[in-house]
Formats: sequence, C-alpha cells, structure tokens
Amino acid sequence: MRLGQTSIVHFASRFSASLLGFIATIFIARFLGSETLGIYYLVLSTVAWLSIAVKMGVPSAITKRVSEGNDEAAYLIAGGTIVLGLFFVISFLVIISQNRINDYLGYPAAEVVVLFLFVTLTQAVVNSVLKGQHLVHVSGVLTPIRTGTRSLIQIGAILAGFKIAGLFVGYTVGYVLVSVLGLWIVVRQFDAITTPTVSHYRRIISYAEYSWLSEIRTRAFNWVDVAVLGFFVSSSLVGIYTAAWNISVFLILFGGSLSQTLFPEMSSLSADENPQSVADLFETALSYGGLVLIPGLVGGVLLGEHLLRVYGEEFTQGSVVLIVLIVATLIQGYQRQFTTTLDAIDRPDMSFRVNAVFIVTNVVFNVILIPYFGIRGAAVATASSVFVSLLVAYGSLSALIDFSIPIGEIGRQWIAAGVMGMTVYAGLYLESTYGNVRNIVLVLVLVSFGAIVYFSTLLLISRRFRTTVDQNLPVDLPIVQA
Repeated sequence: MRLGQTSIVHFASRFSASLLGFIATIFIARFLGSETLGIYYLVLSTVAWLSIAVKMGVPSAITKRVSEGNDEAAYLIAGGTIVLGLFFVISFLVIISQNRINDYLGYPAAEVVVLFLFVTLTQAVVNSVLKGQHLVHVSGVLTPIRTGTRSLIQIGAILAGFKIAGLFVGYTVGYVLVSVLGLWIVVRQFDAITTPTVSHYRRIISYAEYSWLSEIRTRAFNWVDVAVLGFFVSSSLVGIYTAAWNISVFLILFGGSLSQTLFPEMSSLSADENPQSVADLFETALSYGGLVLIPGLVGGVLLGEHLLRVYGEEFTQGSVVLIVLIVATLIQGYQRQFTTTLDAIDRPDMSFRVNAVFIVTNVVFNVILIPYFGIRGAAVATASSVFVSLLVAYGSLSALIDFSIPIGEIGRQWIAAGVMGMTVYAGLYLESTYGNVRNIVLVLVLVSFGAIVYFSTLLLISRRFRTTVDQNLPVDLPIVQA
C-alpha cells in the first residue's frame, strides 16, 4: 500500500510541477517575448549539459548506497565532496571561457550558468539521499514547491520590471528553498553523522562509473532527434515535432514515478537478501508501466489532430509523428523498469550497456532516416532505438533473475483502452455529425470522459487493479472492493 501511495503522490507532484511550469512559460513568452525566453532556455540547456560532467552519475550512486541502509551520512558526504570537486573544475572552465559562452547565449550570463549549476547540483544531491531513504514521495512534493516558488517569483519580478534578471532570481530561489528543506529532512533521518572512509568513496565511484551514462541517455532520448532535425528541416517543422514530443512525454510521468518509487525498495531487498528477491516488485512495475501510456496511445490515434490543433492549425500535420512518439514512450516506459531493476540489484554495468546501445542506435537511426523522411523519420528512429534497447535490457535482466511478464494484466489494460477508444470514437462521430464544438472544449471533454471510461472498465475486469486501488484509497469504497 505504501508503495502505491508513494507513486501516486510522486506522480501528482510531477504533474503539478509540469502544469505550473507550463503556465509560467506562457506568461514569460507573452510579457518578455521569444528572444528573452530563448536566452533563458539556452542558459538552462547549457546548465543541463554541463551538469552531466559535474554529476558523473554520483547522485544515482548516492541513492543506491544510501538505500542499502548503512552509513547514510558517510555516503552523502563522500558523494557531495566528489561532485563539489567536479563543480569547481567545470566552473573554472566556464569562467575562463565566458566570452565564448556569452556569445553563444547572446547575453552575458556565464556567471549565471555557474550559479545555476551549483544550485541544481545541490538539489540533485539532496534529492538523491531522499530517494535512498525511501522518501521518494517527499522528493516528489518538493518539485512543485520548487517550480511554484520559481514561477511566482519570476512572474512577480516581470511585473515589477526586472525582465530577464527576474527569471534568474526566481530560478535560484526556487532551487535554494527546496535544497534547504530537503537537507533538513535528510539530516533528521540520520542515526549518526559519520566520516566517510576510502571504502565509501570507492563504493560511490564503482557505481557511478556506470550510472553516469543514464543521464546522457536521458538527454539523448529528449534531444538527439531535435538536434539532428535542425540540420535537415525548417524550424517550423522542428516546432511541430517538439509539440508532438511534449504531448507524448507528458504520458510517461507515471511510469517514471513508479520506477523511482520502487528503486530504493528493490535496492534494499537486493542488499539484504539476493537479486531474485526483487522479482515480485519488478513484475508489479511491469503490470503498471503502461497504465497511462496504453490508453494514451489509443487516445493519440483518435485525438492526435485535435490535440495538436490546440497549438495551432499548422501543427496538425504532426499527427502521425505524435502516434509514433507515443509508441516510443510506451516502449520506454517498460524499458525503464528493466534498467531500474538492473541498477537496483547493483548491476550498473549491464544498465550501462543498455543505455549505450540506445544512444548509439538513436544517433545512427536519426542520421539515416531524417534526411529522407524528415520529422517522421526522427519519430521512427526514436521508437526503433528504444525497442532495440528494450530487447537488450530484457536479455540482460533475464540472465540474472527469473521473472514472468504479466501478460494478463497488460492485456486487460488494452481491453479497457479499447472500450475507451470506442466511446471516444462515438463522441467524435456525434460531434462531427450533429455538433459544432470548439476544439479545446472537445479535447477536454473527450479526454476526461475517456479517462473515466478506461479506469472504470479496468476496475470491472481487473481484480489486481481493484485490489491496488482499494489498498491505496484513504477510505473504503464498495465499488472497488476486490
């Protein structure tokens, strides 16, 4: 029950944070214009890529070692000092190269890059300890606090006339606030503050030397296709592709929350017993990995054009791209559960191999397909590379533990999605025949009604889903009693 509630809290927190960030972005764009917004996101992009060199997989290693339940403070100090040293090295390189960086950014913001790098690094380390302490829901709640604080300060600063400087201040304050709150919670959980030994450093580094590639994998999953598209298609087509990508990625939030929730539990079990002990949790992860993505795919097929029309009429030409990208995120949702389990049983070397396969195939497929098929080629390249990495992940994990694929539960999710699809299709038919509803209203109504139909159907046909819902509701409801 606790794991289910933790996943729901984490998912709701990430959803709220995404919504707050979306609202703030619209406000910034309308009041400061595209140029200022572009500079701001160039700074964030630069920080994101530099953070890979600063973190080097250490936060993931901290989560792993802390989740094992021994010497938590020592591992925090060891990991923190490693990333602090890397931060000083990267910051020095940024400062001596600030003229080139400022030219690239179009604004004198090299010092801001260093500041952002520090606050994001601090928050990442604190967050990694919270996850290792099985407080994933707490780390999730801190995300909308950070985003909400940042957004409110940025909007207030813009109204006060501070322009881009207000964006920088809001970002910094948001990260500092949650870092302080998170560190206070972390320290209260420690039984004792111990000094790290050489062994602690070695165990952090031994895990981090493989886990750092997962961060590059995340960047590749989000940005390789867009980067390659920039060489071959117009900026308008890149914009259409990005709009479709944002919709598809939104559907993967629940799967990410599930994997982050289960990781420390799997890690603890693996450390206390043996790798096979995590099999049940892994099968649970597979059971619910497509809970949102499967109906999302059916909905994308039926409502793709309508969803993209919310951005503007020209975006509807990306409807096929949207469908393919949702397929990619569906595969990614399952693949993530495999790599999370590999990391949890202390086999980051195999997770490293899976991530390396994805990165290489993603780059190669994009370079081959985009020149001939444009944005559709980029979508197919992403989906294909994720599928290849899923096959490698399956082979790697099946060699270590015995598990079964919950085909029955996944099949019931597809049946419920099919029932949902028929009702949505009926709604589209009725609207096209008898109505003249505004597109945004039609989308909201059909998405909401489709979600109700899907989850209601799943409650009726899936005993496991009814049991899960019943165990995680704060009150007893007869309708969900197993």
